[in-house]
Amino acid sequence: MNYIIGMDIGTTSTKAVLYGNDGKVYSHANEGYPLYRDATGMAEEDQNEILEAVTKALQQVVSHIDFKKDTLKGVSFSSANQSLIALDKDHQPLTRIQTWGDTRSTKYAEQIKNSDRGQAIYEKTGTPIHPMSLLCKIMWLKNEKPDIYEKAAYYCGIKEYVFYRLFGVWQMDISVASCTGLFNIFEQQWDQEAMEIAGVTAKQLPPVVNAYHQFSGLKEEIAKITGCPADTTFIQGAFDGALSNLGVGAIDNGVVAVTIGTSGAVRIVTDHPVTDPKGRIFCYAVDKDHYVVGGPVNNGGDVFRWARDNLFDSEKSTAALLHKNAYDLLTEIAGQVPAGSDGLLFHPYLSGERAPIWEANARGSFFGLTQMHTRAHMVRAVLEGIVYNLYTVLLALEEVAGQPKEILATGGFARSQLWRQMLADVFERPVTIPQDFESSCLGAAVIGMKSLGMANDFNVVKQFIGETSTYDPNPDNFDVYRELVPIYIRLTRQLRPEYENIARFQIKHSQAKTTD
Repeated sequence: MNYIIGMDIGTTSTKAVLYGNDGKVYSHANEGYPLYRDATGMAEEDQNEILEAVTKALQQVVSHIDFKKDTLKGVSFSSANQSLIALDKDHQPLTRIQTWGDTRSTKYAEQIKNSDRGQAIYEKTGTPIHPMSLLCKIMWLKNEKPDIYEKAAYYCGIKEYVFYRLFGVWQMDISVASCTGLFNIFEQQWDQEAMEIAGVTAKQLPPVVNAYHQFSGLKEEIAKITGCPADTTFIQGAFDGALSNLGVGAIDNGVVAVTIGTSGAVRIVTDHPVTDPKGRIFCYAVDKDHYVVGGPVNNGGDVFRWARDNLFDSEKSTAALLHKNAYDLLTEIAGQVPAGSDGLLFHPYLSGERAPIWEANARGSFFGLTQMHTRAHMVRAVLEGIVYNLYTVLLALEEVAGQPKEILATGGFARSQLWRQMLADVFERPVTIPQDFESSCLGAAVIGMKSLGMANDFNVVKQFIGETSTYDPNPDNFDVYRELVPIYIRLTRQLRPEYENIARFQIKHSQAKTTD
């Protein structure tokens, strides 16, 4: 057997999947780590905890290979994008990892967005002006942490740091680079104007390589820990969103991928860069010849987790007694409520929001509560609110890319039949769910196979996806959702002027508590 490993360094865990050249999964691993929110707007990770998770996940899947008769052809990587680590002149970290969800640079994002350069920067880089981008994060460091900024000789994200520690290589793939807000997607090089705004030079950023770039030289001590041969070929890969599209099979024109994991996204793949005059969507590279266009949302499965922990804490104990997953119990409860939650709407902006409103100060809210509403209504409204938000991203994407021909969905939510049906009903289109839920790992493996000559093009992914299930929209629910979605959208617009005010109030009083 010839094996290839797809690894995904995600926001809350690192996953690894061992694929055989027969299209089957032979092993998988998932190693989690915490997200630190020690201050308002902070969303950080510890790079050493992630490095340990990468090592453990690799060790677990490699242990299933019999090297006496089988071959590990390569290991290919996916990672979360828009993470930032500042390094000193010896490539030692000066900070933890600021993840895409860190919003402390909101003030500086607003300054750029409201300047006469904001739209031009977006149109060159394909990255909406938002605190998620390295452009804004570095500005925050420069202004709020000048001691760190002055010592910083280099900047990178988590994948680049892991590669440096494991192999001693210093490089960034074009996919991750295109998500920074510092990279010109048309010229395929670091953008001088964006770097000037951030206060960084090209020498401080890693050289950019293609997704198929190969390297080897796993350090001896890591090879011993993982059982992975030191001469194994490793492939650079791309960022998780691009590879999720690839891994779910959404590679043809008009095929839309919807993903809901911790966060969520709606994306399509094109063969050329596409930007939006209204600045609502991103355009990032997959490789030098393919681009993924769409919109990410901050609020996906993590909002469901918030509902579980804060509205249904007692049900967690009940689920344990019944030997059931707490999320499954909550979706059963939500399923007892009719579509539309009897007029209860939920805006899921618990962590600000990216697409389509790009408002870091956005806040969540229930609207329409009456005495007839119960916790069951609230949990269904939470699930529906997440889907409504994704639908607004699709509407923006349709304006620049046309009507979708097919919708493929993946992510942790895809295990829920209620959520699958809800997605089909709100989108009013059939939704197909692939069997393989770890789409980013599969996308990484496909990049690796193409790099290694094991595949000629992306279509090889169809051999690996396995069985699919399709959910057709239920016409009985159309009228309800057609009435509620416009109300949801209008409410967002009407509340938007107050988001900054309530955010300012929350920050002020949270700082006062910290001082006390």
